[in-house]
Amino acid sequence: MSSPDGVVEAVSASATHTMAKPNQPSIRVIAGHGVEGDAHMGKTVKHRSRVRRDPTQPNLRQVHLIHGELLDELREGGFQLEAGQIGENVTTRGVDLLGLPLGTKLHLGAEAVIEVTGLRNPCAQLDGIQPNLMTAVIAKDEDGKPVFKAGVMSIVLSGGEVRPGDVIRVALPAGSHVALQPV
Repeated sequence: MSSPDGVVEAVSASATHTMAKPNQPSIRVIAGHGVEGDAHMGKTVKHRSRVRRDPTQPNLRQVHLIHGELLDELREGGFQLEAGQIGENVTTRGVDLLGLPLGTKLHLGAEAVIEVTGLRNPCAQLDGIQPNLMTAVIAKDEDGKPVFKAGVMSIVLSGGEVRPGDVIRVALPAGSHVALQPV
């Protein structure tokens, strides 16, 4: 089942391992690899902390998505942030990214299809962008457990061009839904 659920607000990529990714007029996602020209593109992990642990593990973090509503919330809290600034490749609007189950497929524009693999595990590098940003993207649930709000990670199933303004269609997985965990 697939329906229009949101829109791509911005797309961003960086060839270097910097937190901020400059906005682009479009990005190309490549099946099994990620965002063309992005430092995190590849079949195996590219995030430096994960490479140090095991460079052969599969890259479940090929495309990082953040909901624009989070940026709105952070701006209301006094942070000066724009799309791409906290490391995302795709900034969305109108999709409850954090509420999606594992294995959800997101159709971005006419061709690209990505599969959600888990929550982004925020790191202390966020505080290098603005002090206390890492704390601001981690909430607590009613049991006091951390809730990571810094977006979701995904892999590319079908490649294609992704542009601001593209429609996002959400296709939930069949069967029982598994809540996202940090990857």
